[in-house]
Amino acid sequence: MSMPSIQMYCTATCPYCVAAEALLIKKGAGAALEKIRVDLQPERRAEMQQRSGRHTVPQIWIGETHIGGCDDLHALESAGRLSALLNG
Repeated sequence: MSMPSIQMYCTATCPYCVAAEALLIKKGAGAALEKIRVDLQPERRAEMQQRSGRHTVPQIWIGETHIGGCDDLHALESAGRLSALLNG
């Protein structure tokens, strides 16, 4: 079973984006991660807001599932549910 794609809307300077990426890499999901830099592509921020209903970065999707931000991602890990999402 292959890992689902992961999309993360982020900026270069956001510490929450860096922390979320670090957790995904630690979980072995770095290769599946597509970072969408809204600081470099401002038009993608409107796309992120429409998809998520939120205006803060990061916004993370695993497959078709909207995870939310960094705190949401870490909460999934703390609850023992992140691995299951990453393993399809």
